Amino acid sequence: MKLQLCFSTCPNDTFIFDAIVHHKIDTENLDFDVYMADVEELNKLAMSADSDITKLSFNAYSHISDKYMILNSGSALGQKNGPLLVSKTKIYCDEIHDLNIAIPGKNTTAAALLQFLFPQIKTLREYLFSDIEAAILDGEVDAGVLIHEGRFTYKNKGLQLIADLGELWETRTQQPIPLGCIAIKRNLPDEIQQKFDRILRKSVEFAMQNPNESLPFVRKHAKEMDEETMQKHINLFVNNFTVTLGAKGKEAIKFFLEKLKTTNDSIKIYEPIFV
Repeated sequence: MKLQLCFSTCPNDTFIFDAIVHHKIDTENLDFDVYMADVEELNKLAMSADSDITKLSFNAYSHISDKYMILNSGSALGQKNGPLLVSKTKIYCDEIHDLNIAIPGKNTTAAALLQFLFPQIKTLREYLFSDIEAAILDGEVDAGVLIHEGRFTYKNKGLQLIADLGELWETRTQQPIPLGCIAIKRNLPDEIQQKFDRILRKSVEFAMQNPNESLPFVRKHAKEMDEETMQKHINLFVNNFTVTLGAKGKEAIKFFLEKLKTTNDSIKIYEPIFV
């Protein structure tokens, strides 16, 4: 059986999917058409249910839980790895309500977190995540929310931290921050869902046990990212929750989805959430 498999070009995703894409593990007679893109593009594709298996922001998942279930492996979820709100000049949290702020897509968890934590913000502008630092530096926006490698590079570019959104979330909720997951179509047979869940866990475990194996694939899609930043990215976003969510990870995701429901009456979370 052939399935469409969609994930981002970010190092944490290429790291965990390398063993599947390059047949380094047994894929149990499943074949894949691989499509790679920015996570917000993947969010939008999934809105039309075009993808069999896809990386999703948890914010995006909340709008399409009737079409997808979350796999137990592959998630980016943890402590001290959330989005950062930064600016070119020193700005305090109580000064941001009138700012123009760049976000990496309205469906991202980063956008949801910003609105949870600072509901008074009025003006948000969507950018490709990798263009946000330049938009701030060029004066197109007053501030921006950085995800992925931006948290490692913003200081070198002269930007200043306004707030660590992940840290604020964790302080207020005492929960890990759910950033992104790997989701699979609900209408696929249970056997296929469970089979891919097993395969993905094996792929994650292979990557963690053989970290050098994935480097060529990670490096190929890391664009201009230097080796140190690439490795920091993997170390931060691939952790025990990526191997398997477990009870704590599932609790954190359910808490986050319930929070989204309280801020948007159109959201309905369909059960079961997890494969």
